[in-house]
Amino acid sequence: MTRRLRSVNGLLLGLLIGCSPLTLLAQGTSAKTELPKGWHLLDHEKDGFYGISVNKAYEFAKTKKLKSKTVLVAVIDSGVDTLHEDLKDILWTNPKEIPGNGIDDDHNGYVDDVHGWNFIGGKDGTNVKDDSQEEARVYYAFKKRFEVTGLDTASFSVDDKYDYHMWLKARKTILGDGSDNGIDLYSLHRALTASIKSDSILQSAMGKPEYTGNDLDTFQTRTTESKSAKNWFLYMFKANKIMDMTNKTFITEFTEEVDEQDKKAAVKESAPKDYREEIVKDNENDINDRYYGNNDIMAGEPLHGTHVSGIIAAERNNGKGIDGICDNVRIMMIRAVPNGDEHDKDIALAIRYAVDNGARVINMSFGKNLSPEKPWVDSAVKYAESKGVLLVHAAGNDNADVDTTDNFPSPHFLHSNYEASNWITVGASSDPLAEPGFSSYTASFSNYGKQEVDVFAPGTRIYSTVPGGKYENLQGTSMAAPVVTGVAALILEFYPNLTPQQVKYCIEKSAVTPATKVKVPGTENDMVSMSDLDKSGGIVNAYEALKLASTINGKKDKLDRSTLQTNTNN
Repeated sequence: MTRRLRSVNGLLLGLLIGCSPLTLLAQGTSAKTELPKGWHLLDHEKDGFYGISVNKAYEFAKTKKLKSKTVLVAVIDSGVDTLHEDLKDILWTNPKEIPGNGIDDDHNGYVDDVHGWNFIGGKDGTNVKDDSQEEARVYYAFKKRFEVTGLDTASFSVDDKYDYHMWLKARKTILGDGSDNGIDLYSLHRALTASIKSDSILQSAMGKPEYTGNDLDTFQTRTTESKSAKNWFLYMFKANKIMDMTNKTFITEFTEEVDEQDKKAAVKESAPKDYREEIVKDNENDINDRYYGNNDIMAGEPLHGTHVSGIIAAERNNGKGIDGICDNVRIMMIRAVPNGDEHDKDIALAIRYAVDNGARVINMSFGKNLSPEKPWVDSAVKYAESKGVLLVHAAGNDNADVDTTDNFPSPHFLHSNYEASNWITVGASSDPLAEPGFSSYTASFSNYGKQEVDVFAPGTRIYSTVPGGKYENLQGTSMAAPVVTGVAALILEFYPNLTPQQVKYCIEKSAVTPATKVKVPGTENDMVSMSDLDKSGGIVNAYEALKLASTINGKKDKLDRSTLQTNTNN
């Protein structure tokens, strides 16, 4: 699941192989490894960090006397803090809807959809927070059909074969391959309990409910109990290289990770709980049953969607927190991603909702390994393509080659040679200072693929908005995708007549290639050219992309389809 942040990357491995705190503390952060907040916006030549040159892009626009037009960006995610000081003024407001009157004023089937829609909520106002993994759902959905003696697979239709191979993949994930490589849940729960206890002690000792690893590092303990708690919690912060994360976010992330591992263990014995059915109450097997959900796009603790939205569009030059990439954008939040795997139906309808309500770009910082209703998603992608809407998707966080590993949704249509032309897949780049133990212009966790990943963008230690009017560094391809979404919106702000294919062309063809070789994510010393990891061979750059856009604006008819990398339906 791409939505899972990489803030606890390596935590399970460190706990289960028995690394000692002393070994991991030796890799702790120092002043030299602290990147400036918002490094992803900076210019490599001027500032020394491999950001995307945002200020340089705006200087170019000013020099060219370009006029700005508001761009509507849809974010399909976990929700957004609608009250955040840096976001509340950039949220899309449906001009055809009267807030709070309980009437579907615009007759689109969604009552009071003022700032977007929540596809994983109930009409009674309840909301889905947790959900199961797609592998568990698929395994039990097809178990009775495929787990039979003498199964005649030779007679299967094309659709049957897809379902069968999907089920085999799910079964392997659920039941394992026979090797002794499972997660030690006992150790994991002990670590979580110790973290919660230590956090409670430290809150009391420090006299405040929230603190970062950096705060803790300078805190002088006065009791044996607080010293022990500090050592444990500091070990967790330093081992995971998250010194600028708050204790609250860490506990939330760690708890979700443990819950996920518990769910994985439980589904070996029985089918997962149907969280969504209990709350949403639609017919999930009918794509035409589409008018469900509610208008609560905040829905609890929307950490992920708030952070993603801020990267794209946090209000610029207001002296607060962080500047987003685009200065004339409105964010439409569509909640469809739970703590668990998203459902294909919700994603398909979320894409259609965004298109029907005027979005020009859709950010999709989520993903999974299986897609049981892929035709529904393909149809929605095709619909977006026909309406001139660009889709930006995160590549995933498993340091895997997605040329050979599935990551859904994808631009490749099922049982077809068709590939959507309005799609950009984004891997996570880095700065050598962002991950001292890895030290590359690629992020250690990022998926990659010479054929399937279009471009890389900054995705490590990205400072952005989080719920409660606060800001934090988080990381993942979930953060890299909105960087590209922001650049796409910036291009459309000044050149609104460009097609999705032209915007994609500008972003890919202008990508900047690092002067040195980079590490293959997930390896220690495998050095390659960036062109071995993505199509563009580089990292997105807002200035270069905007400059290229200026040369093709108004020349749509002179650019052939092959140049724009537009595919035909075979």
